[in-house]
Amino acid sequence: MALRKRSPGAEQPVLPKLSREKLREAWYIFRYIRPYRWHLLVGMVLLFASSLVFMAFPYLAGLMVDVAQGKAGRPLNLVQVGWILLAVLLLQGGISYARVMLFAQVSEKGIAAVRKALYEKLITLPLAFFGENRSGDLVSRISGDVEKLYNAFSITIAEFLRQIIILVAGIVFLAVTTPHLALIMLLTFPVVVLLAMLFGRGIRALSKKRQKVLADSNAMVSEAVQNIQTVKTYTGEWLEIRRYGKLIEEMVGVSMRYAHARALFGVFLIVLLFGALFFIIWEGAHLLQQGKITAGNLVAFVSYTAIIGGAIAGLGNFYTELLGALGATERIREILHQEPELSLSEKSGGHLTKVEGNIRFEKVHFSYPSRPDIEVLKGVDLEVKAGQKIALVGPSGAGKSTIVQLLLRFYKPDKGRILLDGQDIGECDLQAYRSHIALVPQEVLLFGGSIRENILYGKPDASEEEVIAAAEKANAWAFIQQFPEGLDTVVGERGVQLSGGQRQRIAIARAILKDPEILLLDEATSSLDAESERVVQDALDKLMEGRTSIVIAHRLATVRSADCIYVIERGRIVEQGTHEDLAALPGGIYSSLARLQFAVSENS
Repeated sequence: MALRKRSPGAEQPVLPKLSREKLREAWYIFRYIRPYRWHLLVGMVLLFASSLVFMAFPYLAGLMVDVAQGKAGRPLNLVQVGWILLAVLLLQGGISYARVMLFAQVSEKGIAAVRKALYEKLITLPLAFFGENRSGDLVSRISGDVEKLYNAFSITIAEFLRQIIILVAGIVFLAVTTPHLALIMLLTFPVVVLLAMLFGRGIRALSKKRQKVLADSNAMVSEAVQNIQTVKTYTGEWLEIRRYGKLIEEMVGVSMRYAHARALFGVFLIVLLFGALFFIIWEGAHLLQQGKITAGNLVAFVSYTAIIGGAIAGLGNFYTELLGALGATERIREILHQEPELSLSEKSGGHLTKVEGNIRFEKVHFSYPSRPDIEVLKGVDLEVKAGQKIALVGPSGAGKSTIVQLLLRFYKPDKGRILLDGQDIGECDLQAYRSHIALVPQEVLLFGGSIRENILYGKPDASEEEVIAAAEKANAWAFIQQFPEGLDTVVGERGVQLSGGQRQRIAIARAILKDPEILLLDEATSSLDAESERVVQDALDKLMEGRTSIVIAHRLATVRSADCIYVIERGRIVEQGTHEDLAALPGGIYSSLARLQFAVSENS
């Protein structure tokens, strides 16, 4: 199942509509929270308690005013009220601390389990999955979407429930103490707050649009700078200036509409929101003047009204955030429900304890899942005996790399089968099967750690002596020793601190350390200069000794010694034999390529 792809310019994912079905599906994520359910339950109880304790502060503030005026109706003085207020503050602080720590246990450990589960699933998914989904989108699942879940469990859920408790408790208190004012407040203030929230939503939409246009303009600058050589070569300066100017003018237009909306919102707040608040206070002052309420009652009422207004506004914001978290769970579940190509819970090694290296392709047909209408391989038959070196040659797009990918079980053949020592590779344990194969690709992308870590990827438990021996056989030890940090030299992201030839030799050392029975070389020297190619080819010759080797090459000089060369064209094997046999074929594809390449090489 392919994930839903986001368009490059998308601002935000569409928020899902809340429904019972959506909530039931989102409950799947709670399996990672279940070990900490008691922390969550106790935290909820403390949340309820702290919210109720918080509602005592406006009452105590009003009580202080009444005590100061001698109208409290209770035998209390200001000192006693102060001690009560201090006790409530300490109680509130203690409960809040415990609640935050309990929710931290749930959010930190529970969401860490989600991150681990997501990464484990991603790393075990088949290569076809990554071909159908953009890497940036997948990374956002494990970062942005999981962060939304983290915020939901650490802050949003607690604050959403807190605002509900405060809203209900505040309305109940006002209905009991000042019913007349409570009725006026309920008829006016919530309506104004809701209108303000709707107004604010429109402003946020304009703000997002402005940010998008600004991001597009920044992307245009970055793109132009990265391709400055192309811009100048094709005299595209005026084109870039016009494109950028058009975007800036669009941003100014959006910004002015945004400023206009913010100005109107300011007027709205002053006239309606504060107007409603002062109208309620004005009514309260009338009641106070008539002796129907005390000054303390009025202070408490105004405080509760402000708190209720904040709770109503907070509910809208936190509800939107919860919907965002709900959408995040949906996108995370899309990955977690994918079918992996291997299970990390099962031990590998049940098959293929000994591999000789005999490989046979029998009538193999294949089309990539992303292009099912284009058949890449059309009934391929080929055979490699144990210890043989064969070569695959032919034009780009003929299907050479596809044969290697099928052998690695990155994909499954549509028809036909691939045998290893007479056994269908699809029936072998995947980890055990791949443990007998090593690949040296054309473009080596190293991990961002040290040289040692990259070589050890072939055999993580290898000794220092084994690592050095592998580096020596790969003709890499000489340049490694030249670095001050030696094997601990950090290669940088994707290995950018090393040259192409150095990266290739690190990859060869990794393959030597793995000591595989089957070796796959995919254009391993095609992107190197002559000197680097000579050194790398010498290392590859050492690596191929005694192993079943399949070599993809455009440079025929590197495969002249192959036991058999297969010429592939449009998904079919059209010629096969040794270099001498194929070069002697009149009008053959290989002989034509050989004459062309060797003639060029002799003239250069």
